[in-house]
Amino acid sequence: MKRWTVGALTALVVTAGPTAVLVTAAPQAAAGCVYGGGVISKCDGPVQPDGAWLRCVGTAGTVPSGFSTHQVPVRQCTLMGPGQPARDAVFTDPPAHIAD
Repeated sequence: MKRWTVGALTALVVTAGPTAVLVTAAPQAAAGCVYGGGVISKCDGPVQPDGAWLRCVGTAGTVPSGFSTHQVPVRQCTLMGPGQPARDAVFTDPPAHIAD
């Protein structure tokens, strides 16, 4: 019985592994976020008094695994706003703060 349980759990993890990682690592649904497109998600923090905000972008990264590969979520954050040009084009769309 133990072998069957371990085998079933292993098959489930192997089958749903990359999908399960993306689902469990996805940010909570909230205002100020955009999902889909070329990235997993884009979320903006609150606007600070100086007009800047923190934008975090979730993308899929590829990790080698033996003779195969799998995807894992990668989160990158940068400061956006007046006088804070984004260094990466993935951060600049949309160029303004994502509305709450």
